[in-house]
Amino acid sequence: MKTDPALQYQVLAAIRACEDKKAEDITVLQLEKGSGAFTDYFVLCSGTNPRQVQAIADEVEERLGIAGLRANSREGYKLAEWILLDYVDFVVHIFSEAARRYYDLERLWKSARRLEPSQVLTSARAPAASRKAKPKPRPSARKPVARSRRKAARPKRRKKK
Repeated sequence: MKTDPALQYQVLAAIRACEDKKAEDITVLQLEKGSGAFTDYFVLCSGTNPRQVQAIADEVEERLGIAGLRANSREGYKLAEWILLDYVDFVVHIFSEAARRYYDLERLWKSARRLEPSQVLTSARAPAASRKAKPKPRPSARKPVARSRRKAARPKRRKKK
């Protein structure tokens, strides 16, 4: 699956915002195109209390807002059990610990490729086992042709009278 590097940096910015607010158990799911998914990535994390869950959501919105991105939709902010920030190409899910265990999105989307935050920028690459080694460029197999032979190979031009 080929992904846009700009999208990967946006997802990484959301992850860094979660990390800065001490979010726990940060996971990234890269969704397959044929799975019926409506987005490319899910960023999942947990907070220990409602205020932390809201603070994580605020930080994600602020970071991505600086980059010119606004959430297409924001849900669950007041209750702070499960806040969903929809950025179309990726969705950030911020859970309370109990809500994360209950909804278990990792199980529901088990066909998705699970990534650690550090793997986001390399997720567009194929797994190492399926990647073909690129051959090294070989030096030219032809031997240099002597100058006198090159001249002889050219068609002769007619002289103008």
